[in-house]
Order: sequence, then structure tokens, then C-alpha cells
Amino acid sequence: MFVTAVDPRPAATTSYPSPLPDSSELVSPSLRDVVKAYVGLTKPRIIELLLITTVPVMFLAAGGVPGLGVVAWTLIGGILASGSANTINCVLDRDIDEQMRRTRRRPLPRHAVSPRSATVFGIVLGVLATLELGFFVNWLSSGLALAANLFYVFGYTMWLKRRTVQNIVWGGIAGCFPTLIGWTAVTNDLAWTPIVLFGVVFFWTPPHTWSLAMRYREDYASVDVPMLPVVATPVATARQIMAYSVVMVITSIALWPVADTGFVYPVAAVVLGVVFLREARALLLRAHTGADGAALRPMRLFHFSNIYLALLFIAAAIDPLLR
Repeated sequence: MFVTAVDPRPAATTSYPSPLPDSSELVSPSLRDVVKAYVGLTKPRIIELLLITTVPVMFLAAGGVPGLGVVAWTLIGGILASGSANTINCVLDRDIDEQMRRTRRRPLPRHAVSPRSATVFGIVLGVLATLELGFFVNWLSSGLALAANLFYVFGYTMWLKRRTVQNIVWGGIAGCFPTLIGWTAVTNDLAWTPIVLFGVVFFWTPPHTWSLAMRYREDYASVDVPMLPVVATPVATARQIMAYSVVMVITSIALWPVADTGFVYPVAAVVLGVVFLREARALLLRAHTGADGAALRPMRLFHFSNIYLALLFIAAAIDPLLR
């Protein structure tokens, strides 16, 4: 820490006006800063997670390696669609993002991008995603991506998020759509296999999000967002996490008979599921001992939930390659 020395001599009585800053000293944001701000609006980490649940399903749908062209076009469309929804979410949530420690460094709270510019950017991305998927993949995939975006913006962000403790349960449906989009991109049709994987992501979302919300409980409480950890005790929250985790693991194993996979996927589903349940149980036990806040170590489950989903879907992609 630096301490400013205080001059013991009396201050001079003569004062001088502070010089106005020279216009040459005003620094405009660089092109790199502007690009970085707009990329930040799209929430790249969320996009990565969504793509992890898209491409492996394409391998399942193709029964092997899908065409590289359709994979590329689907990825581009998915990035544009997800970026659009996340950008509009940033615009609508900018008031609470400014107050929450976890989100106050996002582009809008930092005034790196204006709300109007961000809105236009989000809409343009959405239109491009719809047209790109429609013309270069198929219109079923395009329609599913558009439905996911509309539900995320109007269903979750504008309606559920600030009104109900069930916000992430039903709002998380939007994040399940990539399983359907990946399948239809290859087959142009729906089937039970992507619906089961849709269910896996659906039941995965509450444990994933609630464990993060347990860590940032004060943030959500300060802006009156009724996430479960805000309105329920740590024990009650951990019990709900455990319940959803059990159903998630059962649903993941159900893909084995539904998709008639080989041995790789079910083995991975069981092993990963056991580890996930062990982490969820450990969180519940810590809650029962009276632990709270950082002592609960909810981020252990949060970080593993990302690993779990990635490895489970990678196993689903590898399985048809070994048959």
C-alpha cells in the first residue's frame, strides 16, 4: 500500500484554475476493445457449452462422422443464434448486472457498448442465424433455433427470471434445444434420441446453475432475483440439487437402450454419473453440518458439472465411431 505524504507547510492561498484536458489526450477505444466488447455481449463461455451439446448429437444422428459442411454451417448458425440471445439478455438485464459482483464487468455495465447498439447487434445476429440455418442447413433446425432464442428472451429473461423460484428450471429449456438442432441438422427430422438428450440437459441445468447461485447468493439477493439459494436454506437447495442429479443420471443411462448405443456410452454415463452424484451428496452433507457460503464449496459441483456434460456428450459422439 502506498501512503501519500502530507506537507506540513501551510497551503498557498493563491489558486490556479485546473487546465482543461487537451483534446489530444482523450483516448478513443481501439478497434480491439470494441470487438472485445461486442464478443463479450455474446457470452462465449455459454456458447462453448451449447456447441458441446450440438456436435456430438450430429455424430449420433449420422451413425458416424457427419458431413463437415453441415457441421460447419450448424456451428456457425448456433454461434450466431446463441450470441443473439445472450446479447439481448445482456440488454434486458443491464440494470441488475451493474449491481452484481459477478456481472458488473460485462460490456453494458462498463458502458463499453450502448444499449441501443447492443440491441441492434443482437437482432442482426438473430436474423443472420435464422437465415443461415434455413438456407444452408434446413428450416426445421432454423425454426428450432429461433424458438429457443424467443423462449430465452421472452420466457426466461423477461418473464421467469425475476418472478419465480422455478426460473432456471423452466427457463433452462432454451439451453436444451441444441440437442434437437444437432439431430435435425443431419436428419431433418426429430426422434427419441435427441429428446432423451434434451432431458439430460434439462435435468442437468438446475444443479449446474443452483451450485453457482449458492456461491453468489448475496448477488442475486441484492437484486431480488429469486434463485432457489436465495429463498431456500442451503440444505433445501442441496436436496433439490441431489434430486435433479439423480433424475439426470437415470435419464442419461436411458439413452443406451433408446439409441441402441455400444458399450462406450453407457460405461461413461455410469462412471460420470457416479462421480456427479458423489459431488452432489458431498454438497448436501456439508450443508447438513451447517456450512454456509464459501464453506459449502458449491463451485466444486459447478465446475465438475461442466466436465460431466462435455465428457458425456463426447462419449456419445465416440460410441458410433467404434461400432
